[in-house]
Amino acid sequence: MNIPTKCPSCAGGMIITEMACAKCKTSITGNFELNELAALSADNLAFLKVFIAARGSIKEVEKYLSISYPTVRARLDGLIKAMGLAAPAADLGQRKAEIIGSLERGEIDAQAALKQLKELEGENI
Repeated sequence: MNIPTKCPSCAGGMIITEMACAKCKTSITGNFELNELAALSADNLAFLKVFIAARGSIKEVEKYLSISYPTVRARLDGLIKAMGLAAPAADLGQRKAEIIGSLERGEIDAQAALKQLKELEGENI
């Protein structure tokens, strides 16, 4: 079962206040924060596992998931953002150029390019 990270009532951040031993039932209480990996969505966590298994090779991730390079990059960018890691400005410029290049080569359509560019800028669609 995935740990809920957002309150269903107000969308505030959730904290763990009690943990218990499955064997002896000893429990401890307190305010335990989730780490950034525990807060990832199931999709982002699955992508991270594939990325690690591929030893960071985007080409291998493409093959394993049967998705295009721009899609792998978009998913990786989304994962980076979800983990609170900022991409350097130079990487953003390069990524924009890659998206436009993919559009020009016909690898993606205008709608997909626009979606990826907006995601890159941090806008919600």
